[in-house]
Amino acid sequence: MNTLIIAVLSFIGFIVAYHTYGKWLARKIFGLDAEAPVPSQELQDDVDYVPTKKEVIFGHHFTSIAGTGPIVGPAIAVFWGWLPALLWVVLGSVFIGAVHDFGALVVSLRNRGQSVGEVAGRMIGPRAKFLFLFVLFMGLTIVLAIFGLVIALIFSYYPESVLSVWVEIPLAIGIGIWIHRQGRNILVPSIIALGVMYIAMGVGAYLLPIDLGAWLGIPLLGKTYLNVVVIWTLVLFVYCFIASVLPVWTLLQPRDFINSHELVLALLLLILGLAVAGFTGGADLVASAPAVASDIPPDAPPIWPFLFITIACGAVSGFHCMVSSGTSSKQVESESDAQYVGYGAMLLEGGLAVIVILACCAGIGMGIFNRTGTGANYTFEPIVKAESAAPVMNQDAWRTRYATITTTINADGTTTVVGGWASHNLKAKVSAFVDGGGNFLASLGIPLKMGIAIMAVLVASFAATTLDTATRLQRYVIHELAQTANIKPLMNRYIATAFALVLAAAVALLQGPSGPGSGGLTLWPLFGATNQLLAGLAFMVIVFYLVRRNKPIWFAFLPMIVMLIMPAWAMLHQMFDPQTGWLFTGKYLLFGFGVIVEALQIWMVAEGVIAWRNARGNYPELPPLESVTAD
Repeated sequence: MNTLIIAVLSFIGFIVAYHTYGKWLARKIFGLDAEAPVPSQELQDDVDYVPTKKEVIFGHHFTSIAGTGPIVGPAIAVFWGWLPALLWVVLGSVFIGAVHDFGALVVSLRNRGQSVGEVAGRMIGPRAKFLFLFVLFMGLTIVLAIFGLVIALIFSYYPESVLSVWVEIPLAIGIGIWIHRQGRNILVPSIIALGVMYIAMGVGAYLLPIDLGAWLGIPLLGKTYLNVVVIWTLVLFVYCFIASVLPVWTLLQPRDFINSHELVLALLLLILGLAVAGFTGGADLVASAPAVASDIPPDAPPIWPFLFITIACGAVSGFHCMVSSGTSSKQVESESDAQYVGYGAMLLEGGLAVIVILACCAGIGMGIFNRTGTGANYTFEPIVKAESAAPVMNQDAWRTRYATITTTINADGTTTVVGGWASHNLKAKVSAFVDGGGNFLASLGIPLKMGIAIMAVLVASFAATTLDTATRLQRYVIHELAQTANIKPLMNRYIATAFALVLAAAVALLQGPSGPGSGGLTLWPLFGATNQLLAGLAFMVIVFYLVRRNKPIWFAFLPMIVMLIMPAWAMLHQMFDPQTGWLFTGKYLLFGFGVIVEALQIWMVAEGVIAWRNARGNYPELPPLESVTAD
């Protein structure tokens, strides 16, 4: 019952926050005006700038920000206990993350759809523009490389998800063309498409799991480039090139609208399953996992500041400012929709992160089944073999499945704790959510194999959405950098997109311990700190925008300080800790990236300090519209 109570209270808190704090920001601070001109109308080109109804743009915005971040981050953070993770998700979403996304969207809307990096040049200074854009460029390169690998790994671990994810693409294109030409409503065809996707999930789970490793007789990873991860990564990047240069109405909008329905349905199923399991005693958060873990292995980083960079997208994420100011601001058709899209979507992502925490603790703790085997050849075995027919709720089930800490009882009665922070790999964390969520769905009578397929497709669909949205965003950033440096070839959208993907592929397919592809995963530790640092820098731009318009800033200034200090603290710990620091363990590539990121942050903050004294009330107006060229 306590599991259900926590879920209900969290969602009630998000709803109350939207109608109180969010409404206060919209009316009293940003002064949203439904009659104000917006970029989608001023610069309409039917490619990137397209006026779009708020329900559709909400679907795009939400599915773009809700990739694997709100799944992997909370799944790792419960290592310290579910209570700290839950508090950071709820409070962070309401007072930091949603403010960040909403603010970035409004600032971009009032600057003709420019990215936050471009706006930084006007609000702070020309050097700040270049610095911010360079940080965006580095961050997006890491996002593209990592998310390409993550989806490749999901396809490899859960071959039942592949068919449904790829079936959605032609469905979305067909719907996009039909809606654009006929001017019809998108709701009914998108629901039909979702039904087709669910049929494809069943086919993938029971009849046609697409397992490239088994079909081609190649390994998941290997010493040559002929392995499953490399092939899927390259296929995904080819798809991203095509998807990101197409007009947004062709694929991006209809696919994301379908995905938004997919998430809502999956969340409803998860909540219903959680409710049934909670009422029947099958799910018990308190009994399943520690509220605050006490037996942390010695190699684990401290909860301060690492909790705040481990859970990024579920509480606050710098990547979201790129979505808000990169694609969403170019499609919002009325300023009055900004609260619904910017503030509301982040709260829903916080709700997703809450469900992830419960699935990775109470769901795994249900002790129903553990997936064993690889590829399409797997079975389910009990996690904890209870003497009674019903699974026993205890922390052993969570520990065993979660592979965080293994406690062995020795012959003399003492215990030995084995395992540690190094056990936190992407496979384990994604699987924790997929399998834990599958347990919740099983409480509704859904066959576990089908439940696993539903959860795996959910994760893969969101990650794919984030991947091709990030490609489009990287194209915008490269275009803006090319304009600054007057590099004309990179102003072409096809060349800029190709450059972004070739660079991301080179990073993703770095040689590593397990061959090509495994090297790219070594960059994962950079993602958290760099991503959260970007949020701090985006808050700087929002604060300067408010100062120059003589608006209150405290609600953004305090989060700015938090999001500048915490990532820098964590990055320095990762670089210089005597036991695990990159400098002392020979991880010089990570160390070099860390040095560059820290240097850029210090420089950017210095530019802000210099610009601060003349900022109050000094708002730089945009040039006449006739001299502005759309991206």
